[in-house]
Formats: sequence, structure tokens, C-alpha cells
Amino acid sequence: MDLLASAGVGDPSPIVSLFWIALIAVVAPLLSRLVRGYLPDVVILLVAGAVVGPHVLGWASSAGGVDLVSELGLGMLFLLAGYELDPRLLRGRSGHTAWIVWIVCLLFAFAIAVLAADKSTGTRVAVAIALTSTALGTLLPILKQSGVVDSPLGRAVMTHGAVGELGPIVAMSALLTSRSPGSAVVIVLMFAVAALVVGFVPLRMLDRMPDLGAALGKLGGGTSQLPVRGVVLLLLVLMVVAEEFDLDVVLGAFAAGMILRRLIAAGHPDVDSSLEAIGYGLLIPVFFVVSGMGIDVSAVGRNPGLWLWFVVIIAIARGVPVWLSERFMPRGDNLPTGRERIELALYAATGLPIIVAVTQVATQAGLLTADVASILVAAGATTVLVFPLVARLIGASEAKSVTPAHE
Repeated sequence: MDLLASAGVGDPSPIVSLFWIALIAVVAPLLSRLVRGYLPDVVILLVAGAVVGPHVLGWASSAGGVDLVSELGLGMLFLLAGYELDPRLLRGRSGHTAWIVWIVCLLFAFAIAVLAADKSTGTRVAVAIALTSTALGTLLPILKQSGVVDSPLGRAVMTHGAVGELGPIVAMSALLTSRSPGSAVVIVLMFAVAALVVGFVPLRMLDRMPDLGAALGKLGGGTSQLPVRGVVLLLLVLMVVAEEFDLDVVLGAFAAGMILRRLIAAGHPDVDSSLEAIGYGLLIPVFFVVSGMGIDVSAVGRNPGLWLWFVVIIAIARGVPVWLSERFMPRGDNLPTGRERIELALYAATGLPIIVAVTQVATQAGLLTADVASILVAAGATTVLVFPLVARLIGASEAKSVTPAHE
């Protein structure tokens, strides 16, 4: 059977779907590099997924196990996000300020949702959570490419981004359920205890049995790859625990990443390069392409006003409070210039992976329609495309204006 011919006839088989996903995954970074990173490959993956998906060309679908690979990609994405999260960013005056700002953002977004539409409380909460996330994992390559990671601006983005990832994940798990808020909080706390126990066991074993760490190091290469297999097991254990508590698996994946950071920090085998190869090389691109397949382009086209409204509201609900905090809440390390504060607000308002996760959970719970979910994801993709680009242009113009003064 001709592969390309069969792709356009009837329902595509899983192998045909994976072919198109793999092709998109290879082309996306090349195209992004061709335009010097101004078009993030995440956006290319989503848009290409929407084009080859069932709503447009119908060349690929998530059936036949492709959705399972996508679920693993979602887990790996948030495991790496949890691994990259420095807990110190959540503490201190900067961390406390970031938490206060995010809570204000959530309440502000909820108030906007209440005023904008006559929907259920659950729908408003889902929209509010989606509007107040920060795509730190997506921003990191952009910040590194811009050379601002170690600058005051980069540290501020990291702090607000850490809270902008963890806060929505916990809120999504606690609030987007059929349980009462009180019982949901109790369930989340019980999960936290279970995650601590799961993390304590391997840490304790490695501390008490140094030979085990040495064995992991010896079996870290070749055909064994035991440390990588152990991390995958850790990821699946925490995802299963989250599912058993009737929480979203994203919370389990994020917790697995934070536990992994502790294990690595304790001087145990370094597996981050292998995990990035597995994650960004295979699983995560599948997740984004499959997420793009779920975008109903016609729904966005039928309601472009709602799409633009979501983009504007994300900028207002997330970006404005962050800007105000830098301007009016002194803590000793505030950004000194107005342009830097605008850059920070734009970076903080860049959200996509959590928007995708929230819309998936909310759609399954009947809180969002498929059309609204598609438009929200399209708005999130727009923030990834537009907000960092505008921030980089503002930063470049500021650098040009400062240079002559030093010459």
C-alpha cells in the first residue's frame, strides 16, 4: 500500500498518523531556525497538527494508540518542567510576591469570566485558570536564545514563570472536579503526602545503599539505560497515583519532575540529557501535534472575535498584575526600567501547555465546549507567537538606545 496515497483515503491508520507527526516534528525546528526563532517550533507543531488533523485534511488522527503516546508526551513535558523548577524561586520575597500576584491574576480572570458570560462556576474557573498560566518550559529556549536568562529580567521571568506553572496545575487538580472545594483540597494534600512517600523511598535507598548508586552509574549506558528506565517508572508511578486520587495526571508528572530534581541534586546519575532526548525528540512533539489535531480551525474562523478577546484578556489578566507588581510593590530587586517591566509582563502572559491541559480536562468534564476549547488553545498559541516576539523587539530597541550612551 502506498503510504502517501493511503493517508488521504478513509480513516488514517496509526502508522500513517505517526508518519505525519514525525514529519512535522522534523520540519518544525528547521522552519523555526530558518526564521531565527521568531516562530517557535511549538506553534508550528500545533498549526501543522491542526492542518493534517481530522478538522482540515484528515491525514492523521489520535486513534490506535497515538493518543497514549501523546499522554506520555504530556507527562514528560511536565516532568521536565518540574525538574527545571528551582524550589528557591518559590521562596523569599520575590517568590511570595509572585504567589500573591498569581492569586490576584486568578481572581481578576475569574471576575472577567463572570462579567463576560453567563456560564457555570466550573466553566468560569476553567477559563480563569487557563488565562493565568505561564509557559516557562516554552519560554526557556527563547530566553536562552535572547541571552537574558541570567539577567535580572530573566530571573524575574523564572520566578513568575515557576509560580505561573505550579499554581495553575494545583488549581486545575483541586478545582476542576465534581468534588466540593474543601474535599478537593484534602485530596490534593493527600496526594502531596503520597508523592513525598514515593520520593522518599528511592532517596532513602540511595543514601543507605551507596552500591546501588554505583550500580545505576554502571548500568547507565549501552542497552541497559537503567537510570532512564527508573525515571520513566517514577513518572508513571506518580501519574498512576494522581489518577487513583482522581486528579489530573499533569500534577503527578510535575511532582515526578520535582522529585527527580532532588535525586539528581543528591549526586546520583545524571539523566537529564537522555530525558530531553526522549522527551523533546519524540514524546513532546507528538503531544503538541496531537493537541493541534484537536483544534477545530473552522470554530476559530467562525468566531475570530472570541479568539482575539482571549488573547487580549490573557495579556490583561496575567500581564497587567505582573507589571503593576514590578512598578508598585518594592522588594529590593524590582526591574528598574519601564521597558523591562513590559517585557516581563509579556513573557509572564505567554501560556500554552497548561492551556492545552486545562482545556482537555475541562472538555472531558463538560465544562467547556469543543469550540471554545479550540479557540482557547489557538489564543494560547498566539501568545507564544506574539508576546515573546514583541518582548524581544522591545529589548532590542532598549539595547540600541543604551549603546550610544556608553560609546
